[in-house]
Amino acid sequence: MKPRRMVVVGYEQAELLDIACVTTALNGAVRMGASPSYVVELATQGARDITCLSGLELKVHHAVERVRGPLDTLIVVGGLGSPDAAADAVLVGHVRRLARVSRRVASVCTGARVLAAAGLLDGRRATTHWLDAEALAARHPLVKVDADPIHIRDGNVYTSAGVTSALDLTLALIQEDHGARLARGVARALVTYLQRPGNQSQISMFVTAPPADDELVRRVVDHVHERLDGDLSTAALADRAGVSERHLTRLFTMHAGQTPGRFVRGVRIEAALHLITATRLPLERVATRCGFGSAESLRQAFTRRYGVAPSRYRATWREKATEDA
Repeated sequence: MKPRRMVVVGYEQAELLDIACVTTALNGAVRMGASPSYVVELATQGARDITCLSGLELKVHHAVERVRGPLDTLIVVGGLGSPDAAADAVLVGHVRRLARVSRRVASVCTGARVLAAAGLLDGRRATTHWLDAEALAARHPLVKVDADPIHIRDGNVYTSAGVTSALDLTLALIQEDHGARLARGVARALVTYLQRPGNQSQISMFVTAPPADDELVRRVVDHVHERLDGDLSTAALADRAGVSERHLTRLFTMHAGQTPGRFVRGVRIEAALHLITATRLPLERVATRCGFGSAESLRQAFTRRYGVAPSRYRATWREKATEDA
């Protein structure tokens, strides 16, 4: 069968990890016998080699203006150079042209800026690095920006969150093309998670977690991060861990310095803080995603923690962001 042609679009000051996560995972699938196979090509304007954000230089395969379809997948990577790339009408025009001859289109991290500039995200739900979500939404009001998931599919357009979520997105593409078994094999070879679900919260990956050295506590902590909107009562967590509530509380107090209930409250309120500042989600949806029963419950908990209502905090944060810009 004819290999799937995967074209990665780069530019000056692109993020090397964005490129490497995609290309390394696809190469891993090839080595494991993916059929049809993948042919991966890196394209830039004028076929110019690029200096990545890390300072390393990459040699490229093609000039983006000379790439012709059909393509299987067009992938635009992110990086600090993405604002300039999105402002480059020539590059954006070629991305728009190639999207028309591609089976699917994807972006990694702030590469969503380029897809948005090309009009490819208009009317679609999309994600990006949570730090860039507010700016993307402000510049492109027709895009339904959701900074929470690590990757999103809307039709044949895929967007992913920051940096290493490129690996999650690529594993999802491999699974879509070749099934879960091959995707799991690639993940094992890369010594990474078998696959984080696309709807896992970006925020849940870095909210406060105790430096626990107890395996049971670590498992419970991981479960809390992955299920902020679930039943995280001490009883439910103890049942999942296969221990009594008293024993779980003792372990958390010993290894995390707090009870399970207090830890859950802290994680949820910190996750809410990030969603309030990084997204335009209504407070009702923030409350639901973070496991609060209602917007009022969120308001009470947020006010107790930060001394100000979440609506006021969001307004103040946006005012400051506007001033800093």
